Amino acid sequence: MGIFKSVKIIGRRMLGRGVKPAAGFSAVSLIPLQGLTPLAPGADYQWRSHSDDPQFYLNPDNHDPLSTAGWLVLEYVFAADTDTEHQVYMNLGEGYEEDLVITKKVAAGYGKVCLAFFSPGEVQGLRLDPANSQVSFSVSDVIVRCLDELPVDLEDGAPWLSHYFRLLNGGSGLRLRPVNEVTRRIEGAYHWLSEGLDPYFLVLDQDKPLDLSPGWYDARLHMDFPGSRHRAKVYFKSGGGFSEADSITLMVNRDEVCRRLVYLPRGAELVRLDPKEKPGLFRIDGVSFTPVDHDDAITECLGHLVQPGFQYDGLSPDETQAQIGSDAAELELGFEELVHSRYQESFAEPPGALEYEDWIQAVEQPAMPDRGQVAERISGLSQTHVISIVVPVYNPEPAWLRDCIESVLVQSYPHWELCLADDASPSEQVRGVLAEYQALNERIKVVFRERNGHISEASNSALEIVTGSYVALLDHDDSLSPHALLLMAEAIDSQPNAVVFFSDEDKIDEKGARSDPHFKSAWNPDLFFAQNYVSHLSVYKTELLKKVGGFRVGVEGSQDQDLLLRCLPFVEPEQIVHIPHVLYHWRAIEGSTARDSGQKSYTTEAGLKALHDYFAANGPDGTEVEQGLVPNTYRVKWPIAKPNPLVSLLIPTRDRRALVEVAVRSILKKTTYADYEILILDNGSVEPSTLEFFDKIQDEDKRVRVERYDYPFNYSAINNFGVAKSNGSIVGLVNNDIEVISPDWLTEMVRHSSRTDVGCVGAKLYYDNGQIQHAGVILGLGGVAGHSHKYFDRDSFGYFHRLILPQNLSAVTAACLLVRKEVYKEVGGLDETNLTVAFNDVDFCLRVGEAGYRNLWTPYAELYHHESISRGAEDSPEKLKRFGSEIGYMRSRWGHLLDADPYYSQNLTKDREDFSIGR
Repeated sequence: MGIFKSVKIIGRRMLGRGVKPAAGFSAVSLIPLQGLTPLAPGADYQWRSHSDDPQFYLNPDNHDPLSTAGWLVLEYVFAADTDTEHQVYMNLGEGYEEDLVITKKVAAGYGKVCLAFFSPGEVQGLRLDPANSQVSFSVSDVIVRCLDELPVDLEDGAPWLSHYFRLLNGGSGLRLRPVNEVTRRIEGAYHWLSEGLDPYFLVLDQDKPLDLSPGWYDARLHMDFPGSRHRAKVYFKSGGGFSEADSITLMVNRDEVCRRLVYLPRGAELVRLDPKEKPGLFRIDGVSFTPVDHDDAITECLGHLVQPGFQYDGLSPDETQAQIGSDAAELELGFEELVHSRYQESFAEPPGALEYEDWIQAVEQPAMPDRGQVAERISGLSQTHVISIVVPVYNPEPAWLRDCIESVLVQSYPHWELCLADDASPSEQVRGVLAEYQALNERIKVVFRERNGHISEASNSALEIVTGSYVALLDHDDSLSPHALLLMAEAIDSQPNAVVFFSDEDKIDEKGARSDPHFKSAWNPDLFFAQNYVSHLSVYKTELLKKVGGFRVGVEGSQDQDLLLRCLPFVEPEQIVHIPHVLYHWRAIEGSTARDSGQKSYTTEAGLKALHDYFAANGPDGTEVEQGLVPNTYRVKWPIAKPNPLVSLLIPTRDRRALVEVAVRSILKKTTYADYEILILDNGSVEPSTLEFFDKIQDEDKRVRVERYDYPFNYSAINNFGVAKSNGSIVGLVNNDIEVISPDWLTEMVRHSSRTDVGCVGAKLYYDNGQIQHAGVILGLGGVAGHSHKYFDRDSFGYFHRLILPQNLSAVTAACLLVRKEVYKEVGGLDETNLTVAFNDVDFCLRVGEAGYRNLWTPYAELYHHESISRGAEDSPEKLKRFGSEIGYMRSRWGHLLDADPYYSQNLTKDREDFSIGR
């Protein structure tokens, strides 16, 4: 491809300038290492390989160009009667490594062979493997020399291509100018270092910014980096600044050319390359943008969009073009713009896919035991329980069924039995697979049902043949991780009173690639009522399943959630244990709920029935259940006792009429819950306008009154004072810079704060621009605590829908917090001594949790929080000293929880508030 604008290589010979010998020229002697025999005495250039892995050591005769860093070329004359494959390996001090190899296929005959490579300097040695089969050949005139200009006669797609790319920063054409968080650093095969989360280059044409005229371009990027894949982005500036709207994302495989078409309707006066999104070493071997004919580009995009699995699967290119034209008119977009948009969307990766691959390599794999450690860990168990794996089977793809069974056969924990129940599958292949494995291993037991009864009946048939003391649930096309049962057995052994266990999970595609990991909260009952997040892998004590009668017919599609719901009356919260490891791989194929929760609408209806029946049987009376904001999510409306409890809303303020008036009037005007009072806690206001408002608002509405607190600012003390002055049985801590959005916000919060097992209740708060300011507090973020999903867009669902689901959390912000007055007093209110300004709400919530109550956040109470307007920055020496002491207190009092928030995952980051993968 055109690495430089002036070079075209699409379907034709690449042209360049010749290679000139430089000062680093050296002749090289060949020293046979293995698999080689001379054909005749004295003929040191004629050889016979007598194995599939012949090797020469390359020994420079004089000046060694490998001692300094730079681009080199190995050249020699070679002849053989058959095609051969040549490889050069580099030794950087730790042997000849597989990832430091240059490969080239050489056709039969006589001619010169050239292999280019980058030497990082101080190379310990080079090795040449001249063939991959037994063959006679000759090799002579071997030299290594520095490469300071472009090689000639390079064919498109030839092995030379990647090495030609690697000349980018040393030759003519496009160059890269590091701008942000990038420094040159030669280390091994890499020569750039990203120092942060936002490294980027400007792309230059010679020494000037790259300027692209309007039209279609073939964009290519070639990189090398540790790992196997990552995400790069290219931004095109065409007036204004760089924006996400004028960018493309490139999913780059290591040491492969990544290619993508891009349409620039206004051209680009600047091009920016963001090579990665995190710190680390990398190498950029080439970037190019070559004009493409309009018709050719449209044809390629349409052809791509009609491939299986993409948006227009099943339509012809002509039908796709007509559909896009219709969509473009409806959306008032240009046809080419929409073609380009849909084309780019088709390359989207599952959320976190690349980061997850890194996590698997860097975190998961090192944590897993080897064979010797497995034996040691099993012998260390006080008791080895048999785990029975229950699998209902109905007509799966035979290949996925085999994968499922094989994932059990390779378990490192040997004490298991596999109980499968075929639900009268019409496929003879499925029945054949089951019979085959039943005969293969005595631990595999199969029930062949004569009548199809759906998943609950089939699961119960499998339960009938269970003999183990614990039961694991597995679907017929999913798979277990190799150590899934071992980690479950260890959890069972360490917590013998527990009766329900569940793990993290991910998705696996047709090719076996893992993605979309669900790193879960510990037992979180309100989140479970809103969504079956427990799901896979679930393990139950067998006697518990027998007590509830197994699976219930009539809730198929949500039978797993119904099963746990019916177990809950017999289980204490501490008997439900979360194992923070990915032990289950959910098959994401076309038509599965793993790929799209909306694929099976009956599952939502089944979930509604399961929850309705649970609350009907267990109360409280008057509980309502309705569908949540997306399929397979639910909203539980808890009853409010009659008469409605009085809520005292406490609003501390000092002057700032413009703020506090908006807060108070929005409550009075928009709130549908009628039984409340507003206490404005005046901390020394002196401005006449503010005092005038206080008098006016009390005259207008008798629900408002002002209480003077004429002492130095102490947020905790002010609110404790307000609680003492309040009349309500529920108190609400409310900032003076909030503004009501949803009229039933207070109704929603009262529903939850009235529950006897719930302590603090928090709301969903937005910045002025609609981004999330608060969706609950996560402990440990930034050292002490941070806000869940901060800065996410208002319509975002969040991590596994957590932005739209009520859930239990360790803490919520006092910017809008409701709690029963009796609970407030029970724990002693806010800490006036140690936490006068910061973290007092977090500390309060943790003490409420310590007292045995669950704190809760709900997305159905929405307000604006005009944060940072009413209080100055922590920038004076006095404020910084006070803030430091508050951090120290929180660490000393709550360090054990700050380091491991039970409602967050240890596999998620503590550096950001976005639920991204951590280490």
